[in-house]
Amino acid sequence: MYVCVEIVTFIDCLIKITEHLGSTAALLKKEEKEMCNLCGMHDECTPQQTMSSIQDTKAADIAARGELNVIETVTVSPTNGEDSHYTNQVQLEKNKTHMSSALVEKENSTSLKGCVLGQEESQNKMFPDNAENEDDKQIEHMTVENINGNRKEIHGIIQTTERKIQETSESPREEMTTSSIICDIAKKYINSTLPNDSENIKHKNNIMEKEYLDVLSDDTDPQVSCYITAPSYVLQQLECRIINNMSSLIVGDNEELVSNVVTIECSDKEKRIPFPIGIAIPFTARYRGNYRDIMVKVCDTNLQSSYLNPNSLEGMKGGYKGTCASVKVYKLGIFSVVSCLKKESFTVTKKGLTLKSSMDSRISLSYPPGVFTSPVLVQLKIQPVDPALVAHLKAQQDTFYSVQSTSPVIHIQHPSTYPFQKPVTVFLPCSPYLDKNNLGSEIDHKRRASATINRITSSYFSRTKSASVRKPGKNASECLKLLGFRSQDSGWCELDDVVVKTIQSSLISVELNEHLQRFIVLHLSSTMDNSHLVTFVKSLEEAMLSTTACIVLSHQKDNPHRIAVLVVPSKDLSQALKNLRLEGFGGPPEPSRHFQVREGEQLLLRFTGNIFASSNGKDYGKDYTLIFHLQRKPRLELQIKEVDEFGNYSCPHYKGTIVVYKVPKGKIVPNLNQSLVTNENHSQLPICKLPLKLPKHKKLINRPQSIQRVSKDPVEALWDNLLHWLAEELSEENAESLSSTLPLHHSTIQLIKLKNPDDLTEQIHEFLCFWKKSLPTFTDKLRLLARHLRKIGRSDLSEELKFKWENKVFTEPQQWFDVAAE
Repeated sequence: MYVCVEIVTFIDCLIKITEHLGSTAALLKKEEKEMCNLCGMHDECTPQQTMSSIQDTKAADIAARGELNVIETVTVSPTNGEDSHYTNQVQLEKNKTHMSSALVEKENSTSLKGCVLGQEESQNKMFPDNAENEDDKQIEHMTVENINGNRKEIHGIIQTTERKIQETSESPREEMTTSSIICDIAKKYINSTLPNDSENIKHKNNIMEKEYLDVLSDDTDPQVSCYITAPSYVLQQLECRIINNMSSLIVGDNEELVSNVVTIECSDKEKRIPFPIGIAIPFTARYRGNYRDIMVKVCDTNLQSSYLNPNSLEGMKGGYKGTCASVKVYKLGIFSVVSCLKKESFTVTKKGLTLKSSMDSRISLSYPPGVFTSPVLVQLKIQPVDPALVAHLKAQQDTFYSVQSTSPVIHIQHPSTYPFQKPVTVFLPCSPYLDKNNLGSEIDHKRRASATINRITSSYFSRTKSASVRKPGKNASECLKLLGFRSQDSGWCELDDVVVKTIQSSLISVELNEHLQRFIVLHLSSTMDNSHLVTFVKSLEEAMLSTTACIVLSHQKDNPHRIAVLVVPSKDLSQALKNLRLEGFGGPPEPSRHFQVREGEQLLLRFTGNIFASSNGKDYGKDYTLIFHLQRKPRLELQIKEVDEFGNYSCPHYKGTIVVYKVPKGKIVPNLNQSLVTNENHSQLPICKLPLKLPKHKKLINRPQSIQRVSKDPVEALWDNLLHWLAEELSEENAESLSSTLPLHHSTIQLIKLKNPDDLTEQIHEFLCFWKKSLPTFTDKLRLLARHLRKIGRSDLSEELKFKWENKVFTEPQQWFDVAAE
């Protein structure tokens, strides 16, 4: 009897548990699927599949899960003496185990088959369709970034929790609650981290692309700085500015800037940005080739840089018709698009590797088996050498006469912690002599040689053509020398112990026994001192990083006070001058002398003499900076004016000079707003000077255009009208005769003609007025003028003059008549 009462009490408790399971089953299923996505626990969760497959296999998944739980329950089913403790244990775990109503029948039938059937029936009741649909929607909105970002941390928490439970469990029954505890912990963690993510998930459906504009200077139109693709609420908080004055600190060696330098910041520092976001930066690259690649360079505020390979190079973007480099970024900072040496990465395993470069099929590397004790990542760059530079250096310095040709410069990066166990063989092209016809085959783009270098190269090749062509191998003193660059501390050095072999007439092999950052092979016609070899390679490397350029100064034809200053590569000089003429610029002075300038180097323009400049037409007297970038167009447009209006009194124009200095990078202070020169005392000599001229102002002198006076006297008004009429009636011959008969000085006649050189009527009227004014007041001017008219044979005009005077006839209505009538 006692046993029956206890069984009834136990059954009542289980019925209450079953009621609670109906409300918690949907939540447990949701947590189960989230844990499957986050942790990938194949032993307790359904494997992550597509949403359609999850929906199709729900019934089977529930059944399988129910079977597993029932097996665990049967395995640890308690005796009658432990029933009350087991009931308390189930209540303590707050119904988080997947128990079913089959436990109600446990006292009547403990068979495994009955429990399984009851479990399946209970599970089917616990998961209605609406709960499953809500669960599926939740999973569909979860992003891969949020799952991947939290997966490791949650998995670590789960493993730690499992270990603690296993260590502190007192009986086998506690093991069946491990899964529930794990789900509870994961649920708490997810609930603590998901509110912000759920807010982001709402906005992810509203992803937009925004065009950001910026104004470079006061008198220029806004230009596109970048395009950003992100949720709309993020775009409202982002600020984008063009900071091209930082470009000299952005570009490095063997890099060329092809875009604006753009900084992207978030105005709300506390705002969480759902990375990654898309950024597209417009750029213009004039030079492409097998050896160079377009990359997006990302720098932080400390100018620590990294590189991103663009997802695409689009030809159209919004209202911008040029090319854009699109990337996805995980942090904000300073962005720019650069053309740099193409990097080729590959992995060398213990079995070795033989690789032919995709950039140049003539270059290959052979790693024998066992060269490394573990897999190693290797990065390769190839920098071609223009034979014109070799000829230019030989013409400049006689000690380099033995250098016949060179191989490309090979940049190779190995982990320093993995020394070579065996020699690595590198196959390189190295022609035995300079061949003018092969100039284009060994360089990416012919642009480093200036006009001066081209002239030297042409004369050099003309001399070599006149001599007999030397076949390789005939000269016993010929040799191949390998020079390597180990580190910044050791620099370039010759490696005498390295074996360099000739495979073919233009192909060699090198066996490397140590890590080298970069190396080059020189083909020599005779032995050469090691110090001269190192000097040659350093000069060659500097020449490859430099460009021969000049500065062009042009005045606007319509406004000589406006000038344009450009830094132009020597080879582009004629085209630049043509473009300036089309823009309305021209005139003296001639372009400056040619000089060497590196990518990103700053040129300081200092105005001296009696002329200074302003970029906005207000602030005069400043120095200005031009930053050279080969694939961009460094240009300044300035307003100039004289310092002293009364200066240069002995010249017809104001005179000044633009003095140009190079600014070393060490004297530039990094600043996001501007780049400042710390030391204003330039001890070095200027690289060039440009004379500057400005026409003087025309000083206006108020001289009367005639000696006529407007009078209110009607007699004077009549006289003036009659003299106008007479000047129109007289011919040029009559005027010459009349001027000779009237008592006028010859100088007066010449002055009147100079004042009105193209108007004969005005000349006649002028000297008639002058003659009338020179007469005494009481002279009979009418009778005297009539006599002079008859003397030159114009009696008709004499009679008509008298008639008009006596009758006061005005030929045309004049303002003097109106004034006299008042």
